[in-house]
Amino acid sequence: MCGIAGILNKDKPVDQSIIENMGRVIAHRGPDDSGNYVEGTIGLAHRRLSIIDVATGHQPMWDHDHRYVIVFNGEIYNYLELRQELVSAGYPLKTTSDTEVLLYAFIRDGAACLKKLIGMFAFAVHDTKTGKTFLARDHFGVKPLYYAMTDEGLIFASEIKALLQHPKFKARPNQGALYEYLTFQFCLDDRTLFEGVRKVEPAQYIVVQKGQIIERAYFWRVNFEVDTHHTEEYFLDRLSFLLQDSIRLQLRSDVPLGAYLSGGLDSSAVVCYATKFLGKPISTFTGGFREDPRYDETAYAKAVAEATGAQYHEIFPGCQDFIDQIGNLIYHMDEPAAGPGLFPQYFVSKLASKNVKVVLGGQGGDEIFGGYARYMVGYLEQCIKAAIFEKQEEGRFLVKLDTIVPNLPLLKEYVPLLKKFWSKGLFEDMDRRYFSLINRLTDLPGLYSEDFLSEYAPEKAFETFQCMFNAPETKSYFNKMTYFDMRTLLPALLQVEDRMSMAVSLESRVPLLDHRIVELVASMPPTMKFANGQTKHVFKQVVGPLLPEKILKRKDKMGFPVPLSEWLKKGPGRDFVLGVLTSKKAKERGILSQVRVEEMLTKALPFERQVWGALCLELWFERFMDANVN
Repeated sequence: MCGIAGILNKDKPVDQSIIENMGRVIAHRGPDDSGNYVEGTIGLAHRRLSIIDVATGHQPMWDHDHRYVIVFNGEIYNYLELRQELVSAGYPLKTTSDTEVLLYAFIRDGAACLKKLIGMFAFAVHDTKTGKTFLARDHFGVKPLYYAMTDEGLIFASEIKALLQHPKFKARPNQGALYEYLTFQFCLDDRTLFEGVRKVEPAQYIVVQKGQIIERAYFWRVNFEVDTHHTEEYFLDRLSFLLQDSIRLQLRSDVPLGAYLSGGLDSSAVVCYATKFLGKPISTFTGGFREDPRYDETAYAKAVAEATGAQYHEIFPGCQDFIDQIGNLIYHMDEPAAGPGLFPQYFVSKLASKNVKVVLGGQGGDEIFGGYARYMVGYLEQCIKAAIFEKQEEGRFLVKLDTIVPNLPLLKEYVPLLKKFWSKGLFEDMDRRYFSLINRLTDLPGLYSEDFLSEYAPEKAFETFQCMFNAPETKSYFNKMTYFDMRTLLPALLQVEDRMSMAVSLESRVPLLDHRIVELVASMPPTMKFANGQTKHVFKQVVGPLLPEKILKRKDKMGFPVPLSEWLKKGPGRDFVLGVLTSKKAKERGILSQVRVEEMLTKALPFERQVWGALCLELWFERFMDANVN
C-alpha cells in the first residue's frame, strides 16, 4: 500500500522540487520508503508502505533493460501465481514483490494484463521508448487515482492534495459537483468537488503521451445478464469456493495482519474464514459509542471474537474526539463523501495501526449481496402495488407480498423512512421511487440559501441518475438498485475505507470485492439473491454454518451509526457545529440559510443528514479553498 504521483508534461522539463512536494503531502500513505524519478518531461513520485517483499520492493521500479518504469499503489493478491507464469515464460524477475510481477505482466500483455489481476491497484507505467504513460485503476476503485490538466500537461496522484502542490493548478469548487454531493453525498462518474480534477474511474485505464490523453477505455464491467442454466446448488458451491479463495489470497502478507470486526454479517464472515485459514486466532478491531445501545454493537463483535478465539480490541470515541478530529478527517478525505461513518472508521483504523499493518474488512457485502434495508422498502411498495393492480412489472423476478412479510421486522428501525417515503409519489415508476429513497436534497431548500440553489435542476439530477439506474441488462428492480449502488455509493465508501486507513499508514483489504465473486452474484437470478425478500439470502446460505447463531439471526442492522443527533442537542457538539456553519466565512459564502441553520441547532431540531452534509462541505471549503494546502 502506497501513494503515487506524477507529472507528464508536453515539452517543459519537470521541476524536481514540485514532484518532491507532491510526494511529501501524501507521505502518510507510505512512511517506510520513498523514491522519485525525473527525466526530461516526466516525473514520478512514490511513497511506500512495505507489505510484500519488504527488503527489495523499492519504487520507482525498472525492468531489466531500463525501458519501463512503474509506480504502484495497492496489492496484487495472485502475484505468486502470475510470477510463476512469467518466470516459466523466461522473464528475469529478481525480487519477490508484486510490483515487479505487475511490471512484467504489463510488459508481456499490455492493457490485457489487467484482466488477469486479482487485487486492488492504481499504477502508472512509463515507456521511455515510446514516451507513453499507462495509468490504471482496479475493478471497483478500491485504490484512488486522480488527474488534472494544466497548460504544461497532465498531473496525477493518489490524493487530490498532491495535485494542489503543482503551481499551475489552483483549487476551485465545481458547482455542478456540489449539487451532486448534496443530492447523493457523492459525485457521479469521474467528477470531483474540485473544478478540473477527474478520477480515473474504477476498471478504467488511460494512456498519456506528450501531456495529453490519447486513449481511454474500461477493461471490465459487471454483467447482470441472468444465468438461467445453473442450479442454486451450483451457485452456492461456486460462491463458497470464491469467498474462501479470495480470503486465502488476501491473507498473504510479510507483516502483521488483523481484521475489522463490527459484529455485522460481512466482517464476521471474513474473521471466521480468516481464522480457519490461518489456523490460529486473528487480531480484531471494533468500535462503538457509549451514548446509547442503539450506537453500540460491540456485544455482537465480542460474540464472534469469543467463537473464534480472536484477540479482541475495542475503542469508544466521543463527542470531543469528533470536535478535535473532523476537520483533519475532511483534509484526509480530500472531498467529503458518504455519511458520518468515516469518523469511527478513523478511530478503529488508528487502534488497528498500533497492533498490525494490514487489516481485512467486510466492505462491499451490502452492495454485492443486497444488504440495505431500503431494498426491502422499495420491494414492499412493489409488492403492494402488484397485489392491488394484479400486475407484476418484473414477471418471475418479483418478490410477492405474502413471502416478504416474515422478513419485515428488519424495517422496525426504519419506520420514519417509510413514513417519509410513502408521503408522496406512491406507486410511481421504479426509478422515481428509488431516487426518492436516496435523494438527500428532498428537505434541503430550507437549509441552503435560495441563491445557492438557483441553478440546481432537480430533473437534471434525476436524469443523470436514471441513465445509470436503468442499465439495459438490469431487468429486475433488485439488480437495478444493487447496480446503481455498486457504481456510485460503493466507490464513495471505498474512498472512506482508503483515506481513513491511509491516514494512519494502515493497509485495508476488502476480500468480498473480488471481481470473480461479483461476476458470479450478478449472474444469479434475483429470485435467488432476494428470496422471499430476505436481504443477503445467498450469502447467509453459504456463511451461515461458520457464524455464531447470534450473528446469523440479527434483525437490528446498524451500519456503525454515529450519535451526532445526541451530540447536537446541547453542549460542545452543538456549539462546535453552530460555530462552523455560522462563521464569518460561511456567511460570506452564501451557501447556507443562516436562519434555518441556527433554528435547527439552537432549537435542537431532529438531526438529519443535511446537517452532516453542510458541516462537511463548510469544513472542506475552509481547508481547501480558504487556506493553502501543504
